[in-house]
Amino acid sequence: MNRFSYARPDTLAGAVGHAAEPSSRVIAGGTNLIDLMKYNVERPARLIDITRLSGLNAIEATADGGLRIGALATNSTVAYDSRVTARYPLLASAILAGASPQLRNAATTGGNLLQRTRCYYFYDTGVSCNKRAPGSGCPAIGGVNRIHAILGTSEHCIATHPSDMCVALAALAATVHVTGPNGDRVIPFADFHRLPGDHPERDTALEPGEIVTAVELPPEDFSVHFSYLKLRDRLSYAFALVSVAAALELDGETVRAARIALGGVAHKPWRVPAAEDVLSGQPATAESFARAADGLLSGAKGFGHNDFKIGLARQAIVRALEQAAAGTPQSQTDKRIR
Repeated sequence: MNRFSYARPDTLAGAVGHAAEPSSRVIAGGTNLIDLMKYNVERPARLIDITRLSGLNAIEATADGGLRIGALATNSTVAYDSRVTARYPLLASAILAGASPQLRNAATTGGNLLQRTRCYYFYDTGVSCNKRAPGSGCPAIGGVNRIHAILGTSEHCIATHPSDMCVALAALAATVHVTGPNGDRVIPFADFHRLPGDHPERDTALEPGEIVTAVELPPEDFSVHFSYLKLRDRLSYAFALVSVAAALELDGETVRAARIALGGVAHKPWRVPAAEDVLSGQPATAESFARAADGLLSGAKGFGHNDFKIGLARQAIVRALEQAAAGTPQSQTDKRIR
């Protein structure tokens, strides 16, 4: 770990000023950044501690009936908040599917959005990686790539985004509130994380000096027919090989609206609204769900070790939608798939 300076500003404006300085990183729970610093993947010259900033840990109702979650609200706080469990249980379920209770007690909402890939090569500074050193190459493409992406890849990077929470936020069409040197702005969740393209070193749409202040959930109600299904190598404390956040609005046995997002398959939570639209007006059956899965996975490509993810994702999408339609969401305590 390199030597660094430390600042703990008292105001959000002060934090933005520090964050705009070269080689600065904002820190809250530190559950990802500290690991990266220990591995010398991240070597910031200054850490900006925002944990004492007032108001950023609040969870509040919005004027239009939605919910605003402050960037410093911990994952545990969000998962067990009565308003979240009642109105946005998909989000609570996704959070509880991730990490461990100890990590969820420390990790924050803003930090979860900004966590970086768990790609083997990204963490190993002894090998090349376009995310660490643009232009150096992506050894995952021809190497061990079992955990890597099958959608939205580029010749420069096939890493995946590791978050569970973000998959649910994508399905719920959240927005991300940020502030920076040029003021405040609101970013649709679909635009917040980037695909690798020619610049895999850039994970998000944040500009230099910008800080996430909150995530806002719209007032839509998917509180009955939902499921968060996570498939992984072991039943706890493991990142997803494939995960599915599914939410349905039903009229009897007919789908009125659908939301589906995938995790573990791309550089960002993967959502294709056109694939959701396929379900509108259709019966809530495995056949309908399979057609939606085909749309979501259109263009999927494996890289050898991860070829199995395409079939696995298709089955997971259908199963998660079946669970959602039946009103029997995947349990995050008894993780056996039923």
